[in-house]
Amino acid sequence: MAAPRAFLHLIPLKWNWGERGFRDLSGVTTPEASHRGRRTLLQFLSDHFYDVEFLREYFLRKQMQKLHLENGSYIRVQNKYGPDIAGAYFILKHGGAVKFRDMEWVRSDEWRHFIAGVSKFQAVPVEAVDASGCAINYDGLGNLLSLKELRSLSLQRCPHVDDWCLSRLYPLASSLQELSLAGCPRISERGLACLHHLQNLHRLDISDLPAVNFPGLTQILVEEMLPNCEVVGMDWAQGLRQGPDEQPQDAAGPIPVEPLAPGSRQPLCNS
Repeated sequence: MAAPRAFLHLIPLKWNWGERGFRDLSGVTTPEASHRGRRTLLQFLSDHFYDVEFLREYFLRKQMQKLHLENGSYIRVQNKYGPDIAGAYFILKHGGAVKFRDMEWVRSDEWRHFIAGVSKFQAVPVEAVDASGCAINYDGLGNLLSLKELRSLSLQRCPHVDDWCLSRLYPLASSLQELSLAGCPRISERGLACLHHLQNLHRLDISDLPAVNFPGLTQILVEEMLPNCEVVGMDWAQGLRQGPDEQPQDAAGPIPVEPLAPGSRQPLCNS
């Protein structure tokens, strides 16, 4: 005995892989069910990817807020202990290292001991900072601009150090002698041009800068801008000229040059 038609509508639909549609248990493919299934699938994909994009923007916004908070100004520490202690505290909190004059390096895992014995560092200036790989941005760099006797600064592989950050380094012009920008992905020729204030630099490392499009030309320009500085990290001949074997040629070979008619500037036309 066949099942009533009303009962068949209560049976859940099943995907028919062979006929690319939905069918019920009776074996009959229903176009309405197939169309409804496609709409449901498209709606699900639309909602799903919308949520993924929303979550991505949410986490990105949270990450930027965290970065902004971590790069805040240490005004209270500076007012209480001075700019050198505030700058050292900022670097140690970000995982870097600092060196006070005539003292050993203080690493990030020693910052608690540093805070406990801060009194012995209070009257000693910071002469070197290693912020390699630290999440320092434009705002956070302001915590280092008051280090009047800073001689060496390493910003290697800092992901948020860009051209705007380099434009803020001019307060360190009187003391800074060594600067490393190796591996910073956001530094380009425009930022390096801002270093013309640092005339006391003795060594500048600009190796592995992917945003620099013309390394050889940049090397020459920086050396002319800082004549007393040793610029390392780029090959001065890279990208300046190409040899005959490196010149681009057409796949079919060199293009033949047609002879010119006597007294004419136009090539001869083939008859």
